[in-house]
Amino acid sequence: MVQVHEQYQLPRDFEGFGADSQDCQWPNDARIAVSFVLNYEEGGERSVLEGDAHSEPYLWEKGSSGGHREARYLNAEQDFEYGSRVGVWRLMRLFKEYGWKITIYAVARAMELNPRFGEYCVKDAGHEIANHGLRWLDFWDLDLEKDRQYIKDSCNKLQKITGEFPVGVYFGRSTVNTPGMLCEVYKEMHKEQGTPKLLYSSECYNDDVPYWVDLPYEKNLPDNEKEGMLLVPYNYDCNDGKFHMAPGFTSSAGQLYTQYLISTFECLYREGGKMMNIPLHSRITGKAGRSEALREFCEYISKKEGVWVTTRKEIATHYRERFPYKPGSRAGGAA
Repeated sequence: MVQVHEQYQLPRDFEGFGADSQDCQWPNDARIAVSFVLNYEEGGERSVLEGDAHSEPYLWEKGSSGGHREARYLNAEQDFEYGSRVGVWRLMRLFKEYGWKITIYAVARAMELNPRFGEYCVKDAGHEIANHGLRWLDFWDLDLEKDRQYIKDSCNKLQKITGEFPVGVYFGRSTVNTPGMLCEVYKEMHKEQGTPKLLYSSECYNDDVPYWVDLPYEKNLPDNEKEGMLLVPYNYDCNDGKFHMAPGFTSSAGQLYTQYLISTFECLYREGGKMMNIPLHSRITGKAGRSEALREFCEYISKKEGVWVTTRKEIATHYRERFPYKPGSRAGGAA
């Protein structure tokens, strides 16, 4: 049973920005910021070859019906391999065609097994490397010290493999303490190693715009010493993982994948000042048919005025500069 440490527990917030929401005032008067996020996990999933008790049952073509085996399950292994061998490059060609930079939620073990991809992202394409963990596994049961070490190890390993130190984090499978300690651990690494401090966390799903949170362990500090934490929300509703979850994109909103992405875009575009997440996986949207559905969406938004397709790092940098942290304020203070 994991121990809950109160100094790292972020409070729930049911109010948000209220009726008027928050206008992020994107660069060049853009109406919307669009964040494509590639979850690169292939090779980091469960496998008996990696010392796990069974194969990976989650998010591959046979879905929930595929199950798992307490032995090698070649069907599952090779579906993940398709993502790293074929799917990821199909997606990279697509984004190169449109000249867009995206964020890679990088699992360290996956990047280690396909070093050419990491090199391509950083040196060739200029995509962002964000921290998605050492492997694609739950670590909700780690004690506090192991939790802190996990953050450090995953950051350092990604830097060693890709050449880029991740300034953004999305684990999605952590302990209840991890999100609230990220800034503190990054500050420790900054002092010990000279690495960058945390720019943003995406360990939240509760808004369409970035926002600031006060850190409980800073509550007794003078306001001018508090740093807070910037959250850049993620989502599940536009996530291509729903192709392998019931009811999927064929019926959950009465729309297919492309239609749902376009509907989401149109709402946020009309409201203005918002951001849109499009979470992707190489083994899912990297398949030929689904990549064509994604291409249709890309073509649609490419013809719209005032669309800023960018990385989460750039979104966070803009928000920090335009709305620097102000203790007690979700929005921050206008610069």
